[in-house]
Amino acid sequence: MSKKNKVEKNKQVSQIAQDEETVLAFWNKAEIFKKSVEKPAQNGDYVFYDGPPFATGLPHYGHIVASVIKDTVPRFWTMKGYRVERKWGWDCHGLPIENIVEKEMGTKSKKDIEKIGVDKFNELCRSKVLAYVDDWKKIIAKLGRWADMENDYKTMDLDFMESVWHVFKTMYERDLIYKGYRSMHICPRCETTLSQSEVAEGYRDIKDLSVIAKFELIDEPGTFVLAWTTTPWTLIGNVALAVGEGIKYQVLSIKGDDNKFIVAKDRVAEVLNNKDFKVIKEIEGKELVGLKYKSLFNYYSEDKSLENRENGWKIYAGDFVSTEEGTGVVHIAPAFGDDDMALGKEYNLPFVQHLTMDGNFKTEVKDFPGLNVKPIDDHMSTDIEIIKYLAHNNLLFHKEKYEHSYPHCWRCDTPLINYATSSWFVNVLKIKKQILKNAEDINWSPNHIKNGRWGKWLEGARDWSISRQRFWASVMPIWECEGTCDNRVVVGSVAELEKLSGTKVADLHKHIVDEITFKCDKCGKTMKRIPDVLDTWFDSGSMPFAQMHYPFENKEKFENNFPAEFIAEGTDQTRCWFYYMHVLASGSRNTKAFNNVIVNGIVLAEDGKKMSKRLQNYPDPILVFDRYGADALRYYLLTSPIMLADNLNFSEKGVNEALRKVIMMLNNVQRFYKLFADNNIKNEAKSKHILDKWIIYRLKQLIKTVGAEMKNYNLPKASRPIVGFIDDLSTWYIRRSRDRFKGDDKKDKKNALSTLGFVLLELSKVMAPFTPFVAEKVWQSVSGYDFKDKDKSVHLGKWPKAGEVDKKVIEEMAASRKIVELALAERDKAGIKVRQPLADISVVSPKTVAIKNAYIALIKDEVNVKAVKFNGTSDDVSVKLNTVLTKELEQEGLKRELVRTINAFRKKMGLSLLDRVNIIYDTSEGLKTVINKFEKEILKETLSIKFIEKDEPENKKVKINNFEITLKLEKI
Repeated sequence: MSKKNKVEKNKQVSQIAQDEETVLAFWNKAEIFKKSVEKPAQNGDYVFYDGPPFATGLPHYGHIVASVIKDTVPRFWTMKGYRVERKWGWDCHGLPIENIVEKEMGTKSKKDIEKIGVDKFNELCRSKVLAYVDDWKKIIAKLGRWADMENDYKTMDLDFMESVWHVFKTMYERDLIYKGYRSMHICPRCETTLSQSEVAEGYRDIKDLSVIAKFELIDEPGTFVLAWTTTPWTLIGNVALAVGEGIKYQVLSIKGDDNKFIVAKDRVAEVLNNKDFKVIKEIEGKELVGLKYKSLFNYYSEDKSLENRENGWKIYAGDFVSTEEGTGVVHIAPAFGDDDMALGKEYNLPFVQHLTMDGNFKTEVKDFPGLNVKPIDDHMSTDIEIIKYLAHNNLLFHKEKYEHSYPHCWRCDTPLINYATSSWFVNVLKIKKQILKNAEDINWSPNHIKNGRWGKWLEGARDWSISRQRFWASVMPIWECEGTCDNRVVVGSVAELEKLSGTKVADLHKHIVDEITFKCDKCGKTMKRIPDVLDTWFDSGSMPFAQMHYPFENKEKFENNFPAEFIAEGTDQTRCWFYYMHVLASGSRNTKAFNNVIVNGIVLAEDGKKMSKRLQNYPDPILVFDRYGADALRYYLLTSPIMLADNLNFSEKGVNEALRKVIMMLNNVQRFYKLFADNNIKNEAKSKHILDKWIIYRLKQLIKTVGAEMKNYNLPKASRPIVGFIDDLSTWYIRRSRDRFKGDDKKDKKNALSTLGFVLLELSKVMAPFTPFVAEKVWQSVSGYDFKDKDKSVHLGKWPKAGEVDKKVIEEMAASRKIVELALAERDKAGIKVRQPLADISVVSPKTVAIKNAYIALIKDEVNVKAVKFNGTSDDVSVKLNTVLTKELEQEGLKRELVRTINAFRKKMGLSLLDRVNIIYDTSEGLKTVINKFEKEILKETLSIKFIEKDEPENKKVKINNFEITLKLEKI
């Protein structure tokens, strides 16, 4: 591309962005969004829930994808006669904010925060929450998304938090919240438990160490039971071994070793790994049950004060033991696993928790002072020390590195550990049948999510751990008596807390409400709030209620409009926001929270890698807006597989293609219309011209298809037909109708103009939800309002009616265009330009469609032939050219070449359709003959007055076929 063309291209693209700014300014000044919400809505409310983002960083392409969906769908339903409020929200609580503040403060642990003061920490969190709000507002506006960001909700607001308390109390009163003690994943750095979905979010592949340890039987010295573990650090907490009662085990001797070893028969080959061994005997697992063994570490086994000590360091039967991996023997540490804890409870095993919640060994673990079990900078270092100890004490049978998927904290990247602790839970299992039933009639796009990712997550749902041992969050509204009466009060509102405490309450954060106490009505002692805060997903799941401050305000409005009609987020939210809203709706109201869901995929860099600021492997969204405009980006995303939960390798070429094929082509059509338009012509013409009839039916077909797919919430299927229609409008209807617009037949010209004006107005309505800027620009221009009336906008209009579609006309035109396509391909093969007329073509036409005279005229004109001869029908259409050129045909070809050349001169001179010229020329007899023969046609087709033959040697000579001509245009 030449420098000049590059400059022109950039200028043209930047003009697109400028046009969008003009539209945006009009929307803002005229308050079009506000008017679209407040205008009469004959169909009532259409409720849309917007999942709130964090404002702790700039919006990225993931946010843009979600925003495009969240703008397109509400715009459509607004045009369908609904009121669609679009309340924006900000996610303000949780570890993302805490981690930002911790980095700034330089704290390394919870204890550091507590030393500084929870009040100071929380207030600093509050100050950081909305750091990028202004940047968000600019980008959301540039994208063309309409959202009420002035009357937004924030999860840290008093009203929002009060509604969260109401939801909590409702669940509690329904006996769906309980306190339990179990083994859960915790983040040792954040020192808090995590929910099932949070754990699922942080898995990554790492290299780790596994060991096979030797447990010596007390009654059979020198005989060792071999047990395998992938977490060597848990061996200190070992209190039992588990075997399968029905599993066969072998007692083995190994050449060169005086000891005996017990391994499951099916695992011997894998465990001994080519060692020279002999089977001494074979036994069943039940024969091992009850045998005692020596502890690998004596920190707890020799502690006589340890509860249930007599039941420890024995072999027990476990139905979870298998021979799929390991040795067929499971080491049991009840403080660090679900199966382990269950076995511990069943047999009253001693409970050994040899590390604190920060992941550090307790002081009694004397051989490993100050070590953390999974340090973030070297997660294997402590396991290495454990393995060294085992080797030194002849307790190590085997060690090896292996790669596996291991959970990490979803925000600070610290490796998680399984840790038994107390937590408050939502009893999901109690209402699981209802949860599954309520999910049955939710419509998902794409549909496979329903029984796939979403359905499987619901089927595998467990009780939800909702308490967190952190600071900046909604707090658990539970007050417990300091005395011995076990009184507990769950508070559901600010008014209730004020009545109980006699204290004015203006903030519900931890550092405030922890100071609020009241007397126990049972024993008179002090009631204090439990220290835990709520999982922030409880905030998010309560959003439908809390954004409206339900039930303290908007009670009737909420109850008339719950559940929501529509929500949208990425695939990860099937196990997060979608899930938690559904659980809380099922638990508190016995219903679903939403009816329709669109799930989008992830935006990746063009090479398929994750987008990374460090790698700079993706274009800045602002630059993309400025270069291509928001509409082009929107259309590119809307038509891509990302709208159907697939991932997308982002490509600027794709955005540029959307710009060229949709935005620029439509602008060109609109400009063409304005060249000829009479502003009074805006209605559908009752024209009998086949092109007019065809484009109207194509428009109706488009309206019907787009509307149906929008109702199905399939955005790619809804948006993709638009580009095809614009191509038909531009490259077929306009191109085939050019002479009609320029011609002298006033009635035909009026029909063409009326048809095109009507099509552009209706098309702009169809495009309004998808590409709102260009839709507004075209509608304003064609309607004649030109942004002068603040009450007129395409986005205040109704969705167009499709009406009946004559499929016959569409099929006949499609068949005719197929014939044209094949004929032009044959011309190309023969090396004959389209400007050269031919005598005829022979066509084998399709069986199902009759090619009538009106279509034959189009075919003749487009292919530039004198006649179309039909030679039967077939399933396969075929075309044959008559390539014989007579003198008359050659002269007609020269005439067309001459017209093209003269019009090229006009274009270079920058002449408009209103400008007229004289054609001054000098040429040989061959072209003189053509000029004389076709003079009137040439003058008409080049908007010229007359030919003047004159010798003008200073002018440029051009070659037309084998003839030279000197041309000069003289503007009149």
